[in-house]
Amino acid sequence: MRAISLAVATALLLTPALPATAQEVDRTQIARIVDEGTRDSEVMRIAQYLTDVIGPRLTNSPGMRQAEDWTAAKFREWGLSNVHKEGFEFGRGWSAQSWNARMVSPRIDQLTVMPITWTPGTNGTVRGPVVRVSLSSASDFERWKGKLAGKIVLLDEAEPAEAPTSVPFRRWTDEDFAKYSEYSLPTYSNGGGSGAWMTLGQQRDAFLKEEGVLATVSMSGRDGDIVHGSGYSFLLENAPQVPGFEMSAEDYRRLARLLEIGATPEIELESSVTFDDSNTTAYNVIADIPGTDRNAGYVMAGAHLDSWAAGDGAADNAAGSAMVMEAARIIKSLNIRTRRTIRFALWNGEEQGLLGSMAYVEKHIASRPVDPDASGIARYMGWNRAWPITPGPDHGKLAAYFNIDNGSGKIRGIYAQGNPAVMPIFEEWLKPFASLGATQVAMRSTGGTDHVFFDAVGIPAFQFIQDPLDYGSRLHHTNLDTFDHLQADDMRQGAIILAAFLIQAANADEPLPRMPIPAKPLDSSGYYPWAGQTEGN
Repeated sequence: MRAISLAVATALLLTPALPATAQEVDRTQIARIVDEGTRDSEVMRIAQYLTDVIGPRLTNSPGMRQAEDWTAAKFREWGLSNVHKEGFEFGRGWSAQSWNARMVSPRIDQLTVMPITWTPGTNGTVRGPVVRVSLSSASDFERWKGKLAGKIVLLDEAEPAEAPTSVPFRRWTDEDFAKYSEYSLPTYSNGGGSGAWMTLGQQRDAFLKEEGVLATVSMSGRDGDIVHGSGYSFLLENAPQVPGFEMSAEDYRRLARLLEIGATPEIELESSVTFDDSNTTAYNVIADIPGTDRNAGYVMAGAHLDSWAAGDGAADNAAGSAMVMEAARIIKSLNIRTRRTIRFALWNGEEQGLLGSMAYVEKHIASRPVDPDASGIARYMGWNRAWPITPGPDHGKLAAYFNIDNGSGKIRGIYAQGNPAVMPIFEEWLKPFASLGATQVAMRSTGGTDHVFFDAVGIPAFQFIQDPLDYGSRLHHTNLDTFDHLQADDMRQGAIILAAFLIQAANADEPLPRMPIPAKPLDSSGYYPWAGQTEGN
């Protein structure tokens, strides 16, 4: 017995102590969370209301306005505090009431299309021959001048179909996770992005309007009768003047083949759309569960509530919004008290450049000297290149931010965003959920959604790793993104894990470890910025 005791004692001495943040996972409390999040789960009812009842939630559209009000009302119904809508300047509202397309010559055929968001309607059915036009630079305009009146313009090269090389629906395997342990050092470039493509798009639209084009048609980037209809011209001053449609790849290729053999197709297009310029402010929905220590700060969970208009925005991102809301309901219904306040955010304008979460960061967390005239994608592209970072009133108060925006797949772990200090903490927090499939803590970073700007100013901000399912292959931004494709068991699991992480972060003796506030980096190329100078100048 003495030998065994000595061995145990030696092992304990050699085992590094966990950070204070990672200690004392209350498994009894987790059992209550699991019970509440399974037996009385509301996550799928929330998702169904957002998708089947409300439907598409394009920023500042009628559907999004309804979603803002409904989610705020649910937070109040559950007893959360400080429920409010926080506005930021965005642009026009847009919604489509009807759309249709068919080929009428050389034969009758129904075509799959989606109006491109923020483009005007056709004011009835328009009919005309199609023509393939390349307008990749301003010099192309002169070539087509006087030749396009009364025509419907195909804007894209008809890329050939490719045979599928992977299954459309998949879950992560152990082999996949082996790659998650790899970490690539970040690289930096001080070169700026160009907004030339946006300017060209406005010039092209004005040229086509002047030439009397009936409508434009773009080709879907995916096979399978899938369309997206995603457009970004939501500012009144940049409003498109020509109706625009995206057409399924199969239908588009057929039109292009007919053109090639000289059988010029004639098609009909119709779209009825509505613009709303009465209120250009978009709104994030915010709600709190107050902490017991008003000086301890807060932790936060978020997902974007807005969607594109082609489907019902189910996997992207009613799923994440429902999991965030369900986590709030679980914690509140169990009357779990935490030191730090837990804040829940449903973001707006994510699809146009993370604009809602950016607005929150700029107002509360930190500011950067971004071009005040930049908006949308241009603002998104310029934000991380603007220096210096100036901490705001909540920079020291926000202890952690957790985001969900990768569809309805099961949570398999979390990205550490290049922060090695949080890895043992998250590994400890995930241990109770190993049997539910959540085990992976990846050192690597991930981007593309609302944790990005929190992370970029030094806040511990994280996105969960989720099974991909058919999110990227079929659903993301498409007309197929409906309630049918959501995975109920996975979403219950996700809400449970999110609730547990929020409680752990809100009750930890110390906030999660932070990376330094970023400063302007040197270019990773290693070249010295001589700028024409010589030694001694």
